[in-house]
Amino acid sequence: MKIISHKERNFNKILSHVCHRGSQKNSKIEFRVKQILHAVERNGDAAICRYVKKFDNHCLQTKEFRVKNDEIKSAYQHISKQERNAILMAAKRIRVFHERQRLKTWVHVEKGVKLGQMITPLDVVGIYVPGGKALYPSTVLMNAIPARVAGVGRVIMCTPTPNGYIHPYLLVAADVAGVDEIYRIGGVQAIGAMAYGTKHIPKTDKIVGPGNMYVSAAKRIVYGIVDIDMIAGPSELLVIADDTANPKYCAADLLCEAEHDEEARVYLVTPSSRLAKSVIREVSKQLRKLSRKQIAMKSVRQYAMAFVTSTMNQAFDVANAIAAEHLELLVARPHDALKKIRHAGAVFVGQYTPPAVADYVAGPNHVLPTGGSARFFSALSLDDYVKKTNIIAFNKEQLKAVQPYVTCLAGMEGLQAHARSIESRSL
Repeated sequence: MKIISHKERNFNKILSHVCHRGSQKNSKIEFRVKQILHAVERNGDAAICRYVKKFDNHCLQTKEFRVKNDEIKSAYQHISKQERNAILMAAKRIRVFHERQRLKTWVHVEKGVKLGQMITPLDVVGIYVPGGKALYPSTVLMNAIPARVAGVGRVIMCTPTPNGYIHPYLLVAADVAGVDEIYRIGGVQAIGAMAYGTKHIPKTDKIVGPGNMYVSAAKRIVYGIVDIDMIAGPSELLVIADDTANPKYCAADLLCEAEHDEEARVYLVTPSSRLAKSVIREVSKQLRKLSRKQIAMKSVRQYAMAFVTSTMNQAFDVANAIAAEHLELLVARPHDALKKIRHAGAVFVGQYTPPAVADYVAGPNHVLPTGGSARFFSALSLDDYVKKTNIIAFNKEQLKAVQPYVTCLAGMEGLQAHARSIESRSL
């Protein structure tokens, strides 16, 4: 983990590089992804079978795409009571939080004019659940439960299944969350199937859920054919800390994020060089005890940085510039510090709010903007599963009252038919 001091000449250059981490694209990956998507669009199920065999080492027949109900029911027998209760508890808290986000259709009436907004859920949503270096039943809950709360008509899920096996954790989580259909399809071919539709996999209105760089590229390409939640990059955590922070807590939380994968990005921002050095020592010490130490170690060696700022205010400026997915406040007055945060996917306030609690049971969604996109994207929410349709209703008198203004504006734009459409009403 490198220390980057504000006294160094290249401080701003390094910070700028970190701030632009989300803008990097790989043209070779995009070219390959486009090939796969085109094949799925053109050849449907046949292309999916071919790519499943190639990438998942599994010969899958079309009749085997969808997981059968018996397989889902039997999954409950392969997890412990404690594991089942943990899933149920997390699901309950996620559901309650997202119910508070529910929007209602509204209409405002004034002087014979009705204006409003109609809130309607999407018809079909597709959830992508990664199946790479770890299992993510929490991702299933976070993506599917808001869809159900929003009233989405049909929720499907795709997940890669090397050798055709889906872990019981994922099946139980999907059942608890209310997923209608589960397909043992992953990778770019799954995104293509949900974007274009095939004979055996329905076309969706929106695709949500994280994935690797290939899946992210695929989502970027199909955006416009379907809607997507966001382009999720590697996991990120930025910790703002002062001299009151416990170095053990800082290190543990940084490693919590670093163990996701080798590309995860973790940053410490502090005005205290003493604390920065203590945290780095703790990171090295705690790394040795991790079951996924090889993954976390690569992440730390490649990307981890400790920015030592001149003041606490500069620390907040650095954090806002980076706009991290997760931002943790380990400072003396964390609730006061919260007022200074403008850009972050989620903020974790105080020493007893480690990001891990929000990954699972806090309730707010853990699908968050990455790569600096927290400057303009929000966390996944109920808003992602509904449409807002404007409602406009004028009576004759009010249409007559606005006619001169419409005629004037239409004339400014050279759109004569716009003016005549009102004049035709013989007002």
